[in-house]
Amino acid sequence: MLKTDYSPLLDSFTFRNGVALKNRVVMAPMTNFASLPDGTVSEEELAYYVRRSAGAGMVVTACVYVNASGKGFQGEFGADRDELIPSLRRLAQGAKAILQIFHGGRQCPPELLPDRQTVSASDVAAVLPTGGNGPVPRPLSDAEIVGIIADFGEATRRAIEAGFDGVEIHGANGYLLQQFFSPHSNTREDRWGGSQEKRLTFPLAVVDEVTRAIKEHAKAPFLAGYRFSPEEPETPGITMADTFVLVDALSSRGLDYLHVSLQDFWALPHRGTEDTRPRIEQLMDRAAGKLPVIGVGSLYTADDALKALQSGVGLVALGRPLLVEPDWVQKVAEGRADEIKTELDPAAQAELVIPDYLWGALLNTPGWVPIKA
Repeated sequence: MLKTDYSPLLDSFTFRNGVALKNRVVMAPMTNFASLPDGTVSEEELAYYVRRSAGAGMVVTACVYVNASGKGFQGEFGADRDELIPSLRRLAQGAKAILQIFHGGRQCPPELLPDRQTVSASDVAAVLPTGGNGPVPRPLSDAEIVGIIADFGEATRRAIEAGFDGVEIHGANGYLLQQFFSPHSNTREDRWGGSQEKRLTFPLAVVDEVTRAIKEHAKAPFLAGYRFSPEEPETPGITMADTFVLVDALSSRGLDYLHVSLQDFWALPHRGTEDTRPRIEQLMDRAAGKLPVIGVGSLYTADDALKALQSGVGLVALGRPLLVEPDWVQKVAEGRADEIKTELDPAAQAELVIPDYLWGALLNTPGWVPIKA
C-alpha cells in the first residue's frame, strides 16, 4: 500500500508582498488565558508558544486588546500602550509571527474594563450560547469610534516595533468589528450604521488605518490579514450574502490574506446563498485571484489538512490540533504522520506545555477538544 504524499503541506508559500513561509501550515490564534494582569506576557504563556512555534510556517498569536475598553478575556495580553512593546517582543520569535489585534466590544466581561461598562455599535445585548443575554452595552460616540480606529493603527505600530512579521485584524467571533457589520448588533442611523454599506464603514476604516500604519512605520514587508466569521445565528444577522460583500470590500483594501473562522472546515451555509457547497469553497471563489484564503476547522490528521489544502485554500490553520499535538508539522515532515495524536491526553499537561487555566478549561468544557479516554 502506497504511503500518502503529504509534501504539499510542506511546500513554501510567498505572499504578494514578498513575505515567505517555509510551509503551508499556520498556527491558528487561540486564547490561552495566561497573561499577567498588567497585560504582559507570562513565562507560562511564552513556554506554550515556544513549544508550538517551531513547526508551523506562520504563528498567529492570541488576540491582544488595542484599547483598555476592549479587553475580552481574563489573562489576555495587551498592545494598548508603548510600555508593552518589550513584552510583545518576547513573542515575535521563531516562525513568521503575526499579532492578532482586537477589541471585544459587547463581548468583554465588565469586571475587566476600567469603568465596568461594555461598549458596542448600539445598545443591543449579545445572545449568550448558554441562553439569555449578556450585559447591555453603551453605544460608542462618534469620537470614541474614531479613537478606536486610531488605536488599531497604534497597535500595528507597536507590533512593527516589537519585531512581528504582520498583524491580523480580528473581525470574527462576534467581537467589535463584527458587531458593527452585523444588522443584529448595529442599529445606528449615522455614518456608522443603517445600510449594509454604512455597517461596513468601521471595519474598513480599521483596515485602512492598519495599512496606513504599515506604510508609515514598516521598514520591511509586513503582513496585514483579516479574520471573519461568515455567518451569524441571530435574525437579523450576518448571512453569506453579507459576507460576499465583505470579502469584495476587503479584497480591494491592500490586505495580504483573509482568514475564515470556522469550527468545521467543511461547514455548510445556512442562508444568503443558493449554493449548497461548503462555505469555504464559496468564499474561495469570491476571493479568487485577489487574496489568499486561510482555512481552519477541526483538521486533526494530516489527511484532514491535505484534503483541506487540496480544496484550493492557500494555507491551512491548526488550532486545537496543535494543543493536542505540538509536534504535528514535525511528524508530517519526518514521515510519521500516522503518529500524530488527535486526542488530548489528560495526563500530559507538562509534556504539552499548556498553561494551567487553559488546561482546566480544556478538560472541563465538553466538545472543545477530543479527550483520550
